[in-house]
Amino acid sequence: MNEVDPAAYQPLLRWWSQLWRYVLAVLISAVTWLSGVAQWQAEHAPRWFWADLVGGLVALALVTRRRQHPVAVAAAVTVIGAFSYAAAGPAVLAVVSLATRRRLREIVGIGLLVAVQTVVVTLIDPTLEDDWRIVLALSVPIVVTMFAVGMYVGSRRELLYTLRERARVAEAEQASRVAQARTAERARIAREMHDVLAHRISMVAMHAGALAYRTDLPPEEVRTSSEVIRDNAHLALTDLREVLGILRADEDAGAGDRPQPSWRDLPDLVGGARAAGMRVSLTDDLSPHAPPERIGRTAYRVVQEALTNAHKHAPDTMLSVVMRGEPGDGIVIEARNPLRVGSTQDRLPTSGLGLVGLSERADLVGGTLSHRVTGDEFVLTLVLPWPA
Repeated sequence: MNEVDPAAYQPLLRWWSQLWRYVLAVLISAVTWLSGVAQWQAEHAPRWFWADLVGGLVALALVTRRRQHPVAVAAAVTVIGAFSYAAAGPAVLAVVSLATRRRLREIVGIGLLVAVQTVVVTLIDPTLEDDWRIVLALSVPIVVTMFAVGMYVGSRRELLYTLRERARVAEAEQASRVAQARTAERARIAREMHDVLAHRISMVAMHAGALAYRTDLPPEEVRTSSEVIRDNAHLALTDLREVLGILRADEDAGAGDRPQPSWRDLPDLVGGARAAGMRVSLTDDLSPHAPPERIGRTAYRVVQEALTNAHKHAPDTMLSVVMRGEPGDGIVIEARNPLRVGSTQDRLPTSGLGLVGLSERADLVGGTLSHRVTGDEFVLTLVLPWPA
């Protein structure tokens, strides 16, 4: 009759909820039994009197297990009610409790058993005499009312259970979305931290290493290297402050942040690397039209990562960067540098995350990133879409 398991939405009854149900059952039994029946039994059939009383007590004990065995308890109490008027109250409680499950097969079965029990009572009770027709007529609306009340209570319980489940599922889904958003944001910030800081710190480490190992440098070169270290350390702190500001700022409070770098900043990036002592060749065959912002930012980050890798792995080599493309054909950026030959003692530590982060960036904009070793050169190739 309903898809939800009745055991799921049956609430746990507190002691006072149990108490008023049992008190009401006892009152129904008292009204039914003591309204002339008990006196007649005591005077004309004392054994029936005691059997009726015992049957009522047994039914009251059985009805306490109606939640665990609803059908069995309702059937047993109904059968006891065929000869025990004192079991009328527990029988009503058991039938109503069964009806709250709203299962048609159970309701029909117990309803037929109640009808048979009513007929048996009218046949074996000598006190009814000619009133048995009235009893049968009144029993029909009473039984229908009991089942109707039980089904209404069950419907309310199922509705409340469904609402609670929807609220719980909605909260769980919201918590899951928040967790996914937090994870994605942390991954984005981690990529941003790597892209922003690795380039600066690699320059600082390279020039600091030169000062540590080259004790024969003239004062002018020492001063130049110190200025590079100072400038890049200052820029690294500035970039770090801006990236960490992402963690503090609200989503709507980004208007004051410095604009993210784009492809127009590539000449400045390459110029800064040259000023720091790197040998970089940049060939820009891109269309004069500006590519989309996300595409330009991805291109900038790839060239920045290529410079960083050259600083780490081949600081004495020439890095060649070729950029070509136009709207409709896409953008191709190729960076290549010779593999370093010689000692690896002073190489900078690698994290292995730079190219992984760039691959994710390329995937986000529909591009591809590949790297390979061709002969004695390391080649990094980025292909990005550029809509017409």
